[in-house]
Amino acid sequence: MRRLLALLALLVFCQPALAATAPARVASILLCTDEYVFRLLPRSRIAALSYLAGDRHPVVSTIADRIGGIALLPMSAEALLSVKPDAVVLAEGTAQEVRRVLNAARIPIIDVAWPNTLGDIRRITRDLSAKLGVPAAGEKLIQDMDARLAAAKAAAPRTLVRAVLYEPNGYTVAGGITDAMMRAGGLINVAPGLKPTRAGTIAVETILAEAPELLVFTGEPGAARSRAQQILEHPALASLGPRTKRTWLTLTPLLCPGPWSALSAEDFARAAREARSRS
Repeated sequence: MRRLLALLALLVFCQPALAATAPARVASILLCTDEYVFRLLPRSRIAALSYLAGDRHPVVSTIADRIGGIALLPMSAEALLSVKPDAVVLAEGTAQEVRRVLNAARIPIIDVAWPNTLGDIRRITRDLSAKLGVPAAGEKLIQDMDARLAAAKAAAPRTLVRAVLYEPNGYTVAGGITDAMMRAGGLINVAPGLKPTRAGTIAVETILAEAPELLVFTGEPGAARSRAQQILEHPALASLGPRTKRTWLTLTPLLCPGPWSALSAEDFARAAREARSRS
């Protein structure tokens, strides 16, 4: 507790100096950096976000309902230059042509790495918030994440529930932040043991043979009629019986891993409790 208080005091002391050197107008043209920029900065300092931040075909952003009034841009250097940013936040290793133009225009680029662990999320959040001159905002995001993770763990079953996340075309998700959030919500991801194909898909027959305690379909039932979606509504999956809880979850917070991904841990905890109540 003393170390936390000391850190917060240091952040408050350093905030004016950091703000004085931080970029005044910041832009992002990638969804995963949009999520950070929107949460860390006041609107007055957001020059633009990517069009995906507000896209609804389908919704891929956790902030789609909150970005009204902010300029939304395609991923193009010309669009970026039109809003005259003092700095642009980009995902590490992306948008090479945009980088070339920004470098020529001498507009600073702030890189954001892809997190694979909760420790990565904390480090990346602190690093970015410091570069933007808002370290206290970064600490607030981390505190909110940790509080949600603690709440999910407290609500989750004591024994982990065997689960599979099943996506359109039979894709499955495993590893990284997804597995961390599943464990926080009381789930153990059994998909890796089912020997997915090189493309990361699992056949319906394999799901039937495994009969996990929880089968999570990503999205909303019937939301988009497509061949990719059909496998999630395959009639054979209904034969899994009452011991397998089948549920639909909108896991948008996991598309771009960050502090907000803890929202999915809470959803997983609710689904885990429902699945365990059946067994």
